[in-house]
Amino acid sequence: MSRDTHPYRSVLYLPASNERALAKARSLAADAVIFDLEDAVAPDQKVAARDTLSAALADGGFGARRRIVRINDADTEWYAGDVAAAATMACDAVLLPKVSTPDHLQTLADALPGVALWAMIETAEGVLRSAEIARAHPRLEGFVLGTNDLAKEIGCRPRADRLPMMTALQTALMAARMAGLVAVDGVYNAFRDEEGLRAECEQGRDLGFDGKTLIHPAQLDIANAVFSPSDEDVALAERQIAAFDEVSAAGKGVAVVDGRIVENLHVEQARATLAKARAIAALAG
Repeated sequence: MSRDTHPYRSVLYLPASNERALAKARSLAADAVIFDLEDAVAPDQKVAARDTLSAALADGGFGARRRIVRINDADTEWYAGDVAAAATMACDAVLLPKVSTPDHLQTLADALPGVALWAMIETAEGVLRSAEIARAHPRLEGFVLGTNDLAKEIGCRPRADRLPMMTALQTALMAARMAGLVAVDGVYNAFRDEEGLRAECEQGRDLGFDGKTLIHPAQLDIANAVFSPSDEDVALAERQIAAFDEVSAAGKGVAVVDGRIVENLHVEQARATLAKARAIAALAG
């Protein structure tokens, strides 16, 4: 499966039990919303949250935002009910937490025929088996990194440079890219720390992630800005393509732009940059 061309710069978690938050989601500048039946919903509200979310999705009004429903994992008492409810919801995909083996996805796929799937990679086994998971089912569209749960399981300490997490982040990312999946980075917990958020978004962008999961609407603008091609990026991409087309017409295979060689692989990257810029522009309307 090729990677979804829809932008996933900002992927906002919202509690499925909160009617006010669900209504607000219709006007937020999020590329995608994860409507959460799992961690964001208290145990005594989980059953009612299914009906609340189902009604909100049925009412529509979410525009081009991707609507992803995160259910509870297969080892919980709520899993079966969540799956049954999600099967009737007007959503774009279902996100399964704690995916550690390909069988976890296959079981969900069997229960939700025709529904697109996403997987949370947030366990040590999930990271180590991420290549298998990435190829587990043709309806799998993306990975979401669950960095909080992963850090807890690994036992690593939080650091601004995320060095203790780097192996896990890159392993899961490479598995996603191998299979042509979207890959979205984990959350930044200090939602009032704009400088820290920007730095972590820039790190995730530079690693190759498509975007970042967010826990508060105040984080949207920074994530959208960081994961968007800049004007300079777009201008460079256009010049690279033009230069390469010119030398190709002359029977050559290498161009030079700003003192750097431009080969076919650079042109592919340039075209991907322009395609992302166009997709973002279309999303903005």
